[in-house]
Amino acid sequence: MDKVEVVVAHHERATLRVGDVFLKIDADQARTDAEVEAMELAPIPTSEVLWRKPPVLALAALPGTALGRLGEPSTASAAAWAAAGAAARMLHDAPLPPRPGRSADELAAHLDDECEWLLTHDVLPADLVTRNRGIAEAALRPWTPVFTHGDLQVAHVFVDGDEVTGVLDWSEAARGDAMADLATLTLGHEEHLADVAAGYGTDVDLDLIRAWWSLRSLLGVRWLIEHGFDPATPGCEVDVLRSQL
Repeated sequence: MDKVEVVVAHHERATLRVGDVFLKIDADQARTDAEVEAMELAPIPTSEVLWRKPPVLALAALPGTALGRLGEPSTASAAAWAAAGAAARMLHDAPLPPRPGRSADELAAHLDDECEWLLTHDVLPADLVTRNRGIAEAALRPWTPVFTHGDLQVAHVFVDGDEVTGVLDWSEAARGDAMADLATLTLGHEEHLADVAAGYGTDVDLDLIRAWWSLRSLLGVRWLIEHGFDPATPGCEVDVLRSQL
């Protein structure tokens, strides 16, 4: 090895890559505990835990490459996207994990706070916030909880050819809404929604996925700004909100 690569770094955690080892440094050990537990329970491939010495968790690199990146066109095949959908279905069909997720009421309260902040600080045009909030509210209904990854973004799904080799970053895994995972997976990659739905099989509600696109984007803008990221990067959260109109 000849370098240390900073994969991601913000106020809550950082991930470094040294050769074929990823070092996750997290100030919240309860979050790391939940991540390791979820990886042990998940019925789909995950990274091997090499060692753990708080606050550091060492994970083996997964083979293959990320399915894609938010804000960039994906070079993965339609079959690879379908395989990601099939992996999500396998996860959602597994026994529920012990960790409870956020309820629709908790998400609604969070949405209220974030929309107020966006408008008060003039971060986004009022009509963009208001109209996306109306779309997002469709997701805030009772759902049958499943084993969700919680942050199933394309950068966390690794593929080799047309096969999923593993899924990263289980720190948000909990009981939740299946459509939330599918929405996160396809956020900013609407052109692959049909592929994911085909791989997932039945029970895919496209309207709810679109509602979750608005919800996730509205909830994420402030966090991204406060942690040094730009949600207005082409193809990212602000563009997703605009595309919803």
